[in-house]
Amino acid sequence: MRERPGDNKEQEKYYSGKRSNHTFKSQMIILPEGKDIVDVVAGEPGPKSDITLFRKYRDNFDSKQRFKGDKAYIGEDVINVPIKKSKNQKLTPEQKAQNKAFSAKRIFVEHRIRTVKIFRVV
Repeated sequence: MRERPGDNKEQEKYYSGKRSNHTFKSQMIILPEGKDIVDVVAGEPGPKSDITLFRKYRDNFDSKQRFKGDKAYIGEDVINVPIKKSKNQKLTPEQKAQNKAFSAKRIFVEHRIRTVKIFRVV
């Protein structure tokens, strides 16, 4: 969270109706197994989707680079995301197994993000 900016135009950029507060958005690109943090974006205006933030900074990486992300990144070709169930169908056991394997690889990244938040690095 951030303090409310005095200028009305400025404060509108940071106001999140969902959170009913003025917020910052941050994003981290972390190597597999959570060993190194490759890129950090911090201080972006809060009411912005994760995929929009990624698209803004995507040019910092090789065009052939692939990423793994959560369901917030569905729709981006270079990001592998878990399989989402459709509106009227459940996931098959094979799809559930794929999602479980996917999350087992991503958990290291989530732990690294947690560490950064605990120590208030970003």
